Amino acid sequence: MTEARPAASTPRERRVSGRIGAIAESATLKVDAKAKALKAEGRPVIGFGAGEPDFPTPSYVVEAAVDACRDPRNHRYTPAGGLPELKQAIADKTRRDSGLEVQPVQVVVTNGGKQAIYEAFATMLDPGDEVIVPAPYWTTYPEAIQLAGGVAVPVLADETQGYKVTVEQLEATRTARSKVLLFVSPSNPTGAVYTADEIRAIGQWVEDHGLWVLTDEIYEHLVYDGVETGSMPVLCPFLADSTVVVNGVAKTYAMTGWRVGWMVAPADLARAAANLQSHATSNVANVSQRAALAAVSGDLSAVAEMKSAFDRRRKTIVSMLNEIEGIYCPMPEGAFYAYPSVKGLLGREYDGHVINSSADLAEYILEQAEVAVVPGEAFGTPGYLRLSYALGDDDLVEGITRLQKLFA
Repeated sequence: MTEARPAASTPRERRVSGRIGAIAESATLKVDAKAKALKAEGRPVIGFGAGEPDFPTPSYVVEAAVDACRDPRNHRYTPAGGLPELKQAIADKTRRDSGLEVQPVQVVVTNGGKQAIYEAFATMLDPGDEVIVPAPYWTTYPEAIQLAGGVAVPVLADETQGYKVTVEQLEATRTARSKVLLFVSPSNPTGAVYTADEIRAIGQWVEDHGLWVLTDEIYEHLVYDGVETGSMPVLCPFLADSTVVVNGVAKTYAMTGWRVGWMVAPADLARAAANLQSHATSNVANVSQRAALAAVSGDLSAVAEMKSAFDRRRKTIVSMLNEIEGIYCPMPEGAFYAYPSVKGLLGREYDGHVINSSADLAEYILEQAEVAVVPGEAFGTPGYLRLSYALGDDDLVEGITRLQKLFA
């Protein structure tokens, strides 16, 4: 007698597709939302979760947006791949800031850096293609790869190697299905910055094996201590036709809410990505594009002011974190994140409960100290926390002081 087979589910019972149901919520935005909700309830929560500069968008950028609102041209559809003036300005800015020569036809303006990353992977990957992803990695990368049908293959670099992968590690990970190397410097979440020589070595390995590169340069202007670094397709010009560069105005110009990013790619990939965008979102909001045009066309004085503040906060947060027994925090050389190891705090008993993971530790810190941090699980490396030091100086000191008291 054969076993009865369960009845197939009905279409209405299959409510969410498996593809979308497998995506995890953005851990950083989740922590930030929870912190803001608690603050709205009147609790004095200090949030180290979101990578969001506390500075206002520069006034000349805001004024450009105000003028754009009054111009009827911006009340209509414009080309899906971006305003021609903005694409030209991005090409000019790319040449000015990194030395990479590109043409406007290679630029696609997107709704923030996240859309640029998704569209790049969607354009580059076929089902089963592997993307080598150095870890710790930003929480969105694996999800974007999975959505595009690809497979993220992590390569771990811990604090003992400055959170930077080696050519030997990359080669040990490479398979016949490897297609793309994801390269991020300065790094979110660790603040690691690869030197020019390290980039050249990795770039040569990429060339030797005929791979593609997606390099995320959103933190390009936030490099400290005089580290000699650069853009991979500039340091390795032989990769220019096999590299996609992702960037945006969010971090450099304190424009996280304006949602303007871009990808720079070989013309055929850029055209394909623009086709995808024409069906997904059409053009980025014209007012935001006009604001971005003012930002990338202007000088970098506002950036220099913010960088000076971030540098000061960087030194403060690392010094204070390293005063806590059980925490070790390397000095980040870029971006605005500290990524301390908290392995020395795990396995201990707190208020009668043993905490064995950094995820549990982050919950405990929020409940007891009213400080929001992101656990390392979100970045592929349990045993760590990510703290953004893009918040104000006073909040930073108060927040870390609460941690010092909590773990005294």
